[in-house]
Amino acid sequence: MRASAGAAFALFPHDADLGVTGQGPTVEIAFEQAARAITAAITEADVAETERVTLTCDAPDLDLLLVAWLNAVIAEMAVRSMLFGRFRVRIDGTHLSAELWGEPIDPPRHAPACEPKGATCAMAEVRQDAEGLWHARCIIDV
Repeated sequence: MRASAGAAFALFPHDADLGVTGQGPTVEIAFEQAARAITAAITEADVAETERVTLTCDAPDLDLLLVAWLNAVIAEMAVRSMLFGRFRVRIDGTHLSAELWGEPIDPPRHAPACEPKGATCAMAEVRQDAEGLWHARCIIDV
C-alpha cells in the first residue's frame, strides 16, 4: 500500500475490538489512512488495484462522517468480497465521495487475519492538531 507524504495509519488494541487511526495533512488523507488501517488489520499482503469502486456518504459532523465512511468501506469489502489498497476521498462539509481501488479476496494469498464487522462511535474523533495535521480514529468491531 502507498502512503502520501505526511500520512500514516496505525492500529491499536481495544478490548475485543480494534482501534484504527489515520493522519495526514488534510482531513481527506486522514480518512484515507484510517481505511488503509482496516485493510492492514485484515492482511499483510499487497492489494492489487485491479477494480475501482465509488461510494458516497453523509453525516451531521466529521466524527460521524468517519464512522459512516469506514462502515461504507467495510460494507463494500463484504458485499464485493474485496480488499482495497488505495483510497481517494473528497469531503465537502459533511458529504464524502470516494474512489476505492482493490481486488477480490484471495484467501491463500491474503490470509485474512480478521473480519471487520463495523465501525463504532466509540472513541470516534476527527481533529486537527496545533501543527495542522489531521487525525481520525475510531473503534472497529471485529
